[in-house]
Amino acid sequence: MAVHHGFDREVFFRDISPLPREIQQRIDNARGALRLLFVSHYNYYRNFETLFRAIPILRNRLGNRDLKLFLTCRLRSDANPGSYRADSAAALIAKLDISENVVELGAVPYSLLHHLYRACHIYVTAAYAETFAHPLVEAMASGLPVIASDIAVHREVCGQAAMYFARFSAEELASRIAQVAQSDALRRQLSEHAAVRSQDFSWEKHVSEIANLARKLANIPATHESPLPAAVCG
Repeated sequence: MAVHHGFDREVFFRDISPLPREIQQRIDNARGALRLLFVSHYNYYRNFETLFRAIPILRNRLGNRDLKLFLTCRLRSDANPGSYRADSAAALIAKLDISENVVELGAVPYSLLHHLYRACHIYVTAAYAETFAHPLVEAMASGLPVIASDIAVHREVCGQAAMYFARFSAEELASRIAQVAQSDALRRQLSEHAAVRSQDFSWEKHVSEIANLARKLANIPATHESPLPAAVCG
Protein backbone atom coordinates (compact mmCIF):
# COMPACT_ATOMS: atom_id res chain seq x y z
CA MET A 1 0.00 0.00 0.00
CA ALA A 2 1.31 3.44 -0.91
CA VAL A 3 0.62 6.17 1.64
CA HIS A 4 1.56 9.48 0.08
CA HIS A 5 3.04 12.34 2.02
CA GLY A 6 0.81 15.34 2.53
CA PHE A 7 1.01 18.93 1.39
CA ASP A 8 -0.22 21.97 3.29
CA ARG A 9 -1.19 24.61 0.74
CA GLU A 10 -1.94 27.23 3.38
CA VAL A 11 1.48 26.89 5.00
CA PHE A 12 3.32 26.73 1.68
CA PHE A 13 1.87 29.99 0.35
CA ARG A 14 1.56 31.82 3.68
CA ASP A 15 4.79 33.85 3.78
CA ILE A 16 4.51 36.93 1.57
CA SER A 17 8.01 38.17 2.42
CA PRO A 18 10.04 38.82 -0.74
CA LEU A 19 12.82 36.59 -1.96
CA PRO A 20 16.35 37.58 -0.95
CA ARG A 21 17.50 40.50 -3.10
CA GLU A 22 20.25 38.54 -4.87
CA ILE A 23 17.84 35.77 -5.91
CA GLN A 24 15.15 38.19 -7.02
CA GLN A 25 17.70 40.12 -9.09
CA ARG A 26 18.74 36.96 -10.93
CA ILE A 27 15.10 36.22 -11.71
CA ASP A 28 14.54 39.79 -12.89
CA ASN A 29 17.58 39.49 -15.16
CA ALA A 30 15.83 36.58 -16.91
CA ARG A 31 12.75 38.54 -17.96
CA GLY A 32 11.81 37.56 -21.50
CA ALA A 33 13.53 34.18 -21.19
CA LEU A 34 11.82 30.80 -20.99
CA ARG A 35 12.35 30.02 -17.31
CA LEU A 36 12.67 26.38 -16.28
CA LEU A 37 12.93 25.29 -12.66
CA PHE A 38 14.34 22.26 -10.88
CA VAL A 39 14.22 22.22 -7.06
CA SER A 40 16.83 19.91 -5.54
CA HIS A 41 20.28 19.76 -4.03
CA TYR A 42 22.75 18.02 -6.33
CA ASN A 43 22.87 14.23 -6.26
CA TYR A 44 23.45 11.54 -8.83
CA TYR A 45 19.95 9.98 -9.07
CA ARG A 46 18.29 13.32 -9.77
CA ASN A 47 20.01 13.11 -13.16
CA PHE A 48 20.99 16.77 -13.61
CA GLU A 49 23.13 15.72 -16.55
CA THR A 50 20.16 14.90 -18.80
CA LEU A 51 18.70 18.34 -18.03
CA PHE A 52 21.97 19.94 -19.06
CA ARG A 53 22.29 17.92 -22.26
CA ALA A 54 18.79 19.01 -23.28
CA ILE A 55 19.65 22.71 -23.14
CA PRO A 56 21.73 23.00 -26.37
CA ILE A 57 19.03 21.03 -28.21
CA LEU A 58 16.32 23.27 -26.81
CA ARG A 59 18.23 26.43 -27.65
CA ASN A 60 18.22 25.40 -31.30
CA ARG A 61 14.49 24.72 -31.22
CA LEU A 62 13.60 27.99 -29.52
CA GLY A 63 15.46 30.12 -32.04
CA ASN A 64 16.08 33.59 -30.67
CA ARG A 65 14.29 33.08 -27.37
CA ASP A 66 16.53 33.09 -24.32
CA LEU A 67 16.46 30.14 -21.93
CA LYS A 68 17.26 29.85 -18.23
CA LEU A 69 17.29 26.76 -16.03
CA PHE A 70 17.06 27.78 -12.36
CA LEU A 71 18.57 25.41 -9.79
CA THR A 72 18.17 25.61 -6.02
CA CYS A 73 21.71 24.42 -5.43
CA ARG A 74 25.28 25.24 -6.33
CA LEU A 75 27.29 22.77 -8.35
CA ARG A 76 30.20 22.59 -5.94
CA SER A 77 30.90 19.48 -3.95
CA ASP A 78 31.45 21.48 -0.77
CA ALA A 79 28.00 23.08 -1.16
CA ASN A 80 26.03 19.82 -1.18
CA PRO A 81 24.95 17.46 1.62
CA GLY A 82 26.69 14.21 2.33
CA SER A 83 29.27 12.89 -0.10
CA TYR A 84 27.58 13.92 -3.36
CA ARG A 85 30.22 15.20 -5.80
CA ALA A 86 29.06 17.89 -8.22
CA ASP A 87 32.35 18.38 -10.06
CA SER A 88 31.41 16.31 -13.13
CA ALA A 89 28.11 18.16 -13.49
CA ALA A 90 29.89 21.52 -13.35
CA ALA A 91 32.39 20.25 -15.94
CA LEU A 92 29.54 19.16 -18.22
CA ILE A 93 28.06 22.68 -18.14
CA ALA A 94 31.42 24.05 -19.29
CA LYS A 95 31.77 21.37 -21.96
CA LEU A 96 28.30 22.08 -23.37
CA ASP A 97 28.92 25.85 -23.20
CA ILE A 98 25.64 26.48 -21.37
CA SER A 99 26.86 28.42 -18.34
CA GLU A 100 24.79 31.43 -19.40
CA ASN A 101 21.67 29.24 -19.39
CA VAL A 102 22.09 27.58 -15.99
CA VAL A 103 21.40 29.76 -12.96
CA GLU A 104 22.66 28.33 -9.65
CA LEU A 105 20.60 30.12 -7.02
CA GLY A 106 21.72 28.07 -4.07
CA ALA A 107 19.31 27.05 -1.33
CA VAL A 108 16.08 29.03 -1.14
CA PRO A 109 14.17 29.21 2.18
CA TYR A 110 11.22 26.81 2.06
CA SER A 111 8.77 29.50 3.16
CA LEU A 112 9.72 31.59 0.11
CA LEU A 113 9.89 28.84 -2.51
CA HIS A 114 6.40 29.61 -3.79
CA HIS A 115 7.71 32.92 -5.17
CA LEU A 116 10.29 31.03 -7.22
CA TYR A 117 7.79 28.53 -8.62
CA ARG A 118 5.49 31.33 -9.70
CA ALA A 119 8.35 33.22 -11.32
CA CYS A 120 9.05 30.31 -13.69
CA HIS A 121 7.20 28.84 -16.67
CA ILE A 122 7.82 25.07 -16.50
CA TYR A 123 8.94 22.65 -13.80
CA VAL A 124 11.32 19.92 -15.00
CA THR A 125 12.85 16.85 -13.40
CA ALA A 126 14.92 14.10 -14.99
CA ALA A 127 15.37 11.99 -11.84
CA TYR A 128 15.79 8.29 -12.58
CA ALA A 129 14.94 7.28 -8.99
CA GLU A 130 12.80 9.15 -6.50
CA THR A 131 10.90 8.91 -3.23
CA PHE A 132 7.79 11.08 -3.00
CA ALA A 133 9.21 14.10 -4.87
CA HIS A 134 7.56 16.88 -2.87
CA PRO A 135 8.59 19.58 -5.39
CA LEU A 136 6.24 18.02 -7.93
CA VAL A 137 3.27 18.73 -5.67
CA GLU A 138 4.60 22.21 -4.87
CA ALA A 139 4.97 22.94 -8.58
CA MET A 140 1.49 21.65 -9.37
CA ALA A 141 -0.02 23.69 -6.53
CA SER A 142 1.71 26.73 -8.02
CA GLY A 143 0.03 26.05 -11.35
CA LEU A 144 3.25 25.16 -13.17
CA PRO A 145 3.19 22.75 -16.09
CA VAL A 146 5.32 19.75 -15.16
CA ILE A 147 7.64 17.76 -17.40
CA ALA A 148 9.03 14.69 -15.64
CA SER A 149 11.05 11.60 -16.42
CA ASP A 150 8.88 8.58 -17.04
CA ILE A 151 9.30 6.66 -13.80
CA ALA A 152 6.57 5.05 -11.74
CA VAL A 153 6.62 7.50 -8.83
CA HIS A 154 6.31 10.53 -11.10
CA ARG A 155 3.25 9.06 -12.80
CA GLU A 156 1.87 8.06 -9.41
CA VAL A 157 2.17 11.62 -8.09
CA CYS A 158 1.31 13.64 -11.20
CA GLY A 159 -0.98 11.37 -13.20
CA GLN A 160 -2.35 13.27 -16.20
CA ALA A 161 -1.06 16.58 -14.86
CA ALA A 162 2.40 16.17 -16.40
CA MET A 163 4.17 15.28 -19.63
CA TYR A 164 6.76 12.51 -19.51
CA PHE A 165 9.98 11.60 -21.31
CA ALA A 166 12.41 8.68 -21.28
CA ARG A 167 14.59 9.33 -18.26
CA PHE A 168 17.93 9.54 -20.09
CA SER A 169 16.72 11.10 -23.35
CA ALA A 170 17.84 14.74 -23.59
CA GLU A 171 16.29 14.86 -27.05
CA GLU A 172 12.87 13.80 -25.80
CA LEU A 173 13.06 16.16 -22.84
CA ALA A 174 13.88 19.08 -25.15
CA SER A 175 10.93 18.11 -27.38
CA ARG A 176 8.51 18.08 -24.44
CA ILE A 177 9.71 21.47 -23.21
CA ALA A 178 9.43 22.95 -26.71
CA GLN A 179 5.89 21.56 -27.03
CA VAL A 180 4.78 23.27 -23.84
CA ALA A 181 6.69 26.48 -24.47
CA GLN A 182 5.22 26.89 -27.94
CA SER A 183 1.60 26.09 -27.12
CA ASP A 184 -0.44 28.39 -24.90
CA ALA A 185 -3.33 25.90 -24.98
CA LEU A 186 -1.16 22.97 -23.82
CA ARG A 187 0.44 25.09 -21.13
CA ARG A 188 -2.97 26.16 -19.79
CA GLN A 189 -4.27 22.59 -19.89
CA LEU A 190 -1.32 21.23 -17.92
CA SER A 191 -1.51 24.10 -15.46
CA GLU A 192 -5.21 23.48 -14.82
CA HIS A 193 -4.70 19.73 -14.39
CA ALA A 194 -1.78 20.40 -12.05
CA ALA A 195 -3.76 22.73 -9.80
CA VAL A 196 -6.53 20.12 -9.47
CA ARG A 197 -4.14 17.19 -8.93
CA SER A 198 -2.26 19.00 -6.15
CA GLN A 199 -5.45 19.06 -4.08
CA ASP A 200 -5.30 15.26 -3.77
CA PHE A 201 -2.44 15.58 -1.27
CA SER A 202 -2.96 16.64 2.33
CA TRP A 203 -1.56 15.71 5.73
CA GLU A 204 -5.08 14.92 6.91
CA LYS A 205 -5.37 12.29 4.18
CA HIS A 206 -1.88 11.00 4.96
CA VAL A 207 -2.67 10.50 8.67
CA SER A 208 -6.07 8.99 7.90
CA GLU A 209 -4.56 6.39 5.57
CA ILE A 210 -1.90 5.44 8.11
CA ALA A 211 -4.54 5.12 10.83
CA ASN A 212 -6.75 2.97 8.60
CA LEU A 213 -3.80 0.74 7.74
CA ALA A 214 -2.93 0.37 11.43
CA ARG A 215 -6.50 -0.67 12.19
CA LYS A 216 -6.40 -3.32 9.47
CA LEU A 217 -3.09 -4.68 10.75
CA ALA A 218 -4.35 -4.72 14.34
CA ASN A 219 -7.15 -7.09 13.29
CA ILE A 220 -4.68 -9.70 12.00
CA PRO A 221 -4.37 -12.58 14.54
CA ALA A 222 -1.03 -12.83 16.32
CA THR A 223 -0.50 -16.35 14.92
CA HIS A 224 -1.00 -15.17 11.32
CA GLU A 225 2.11 -16.03 9.35
CA SER A 226 1.68 -13.42 6.63
CA PRO A 227 4.84 -11.33 6.16
CA LEU A 228 2.74 -8.15 5.74
CA PRO A 229 2.91 -6.81 9.34
CA ALA A 230 6.69 -7.32 9.58
CA ALA A 231 7.23 -5.73 6.18
CA VAL A 232 5.15 -2.69 7.06
CA CYS A 233 6.74 -2.25 10.49
CA GLY A 234 10.21 -2.66 9.00
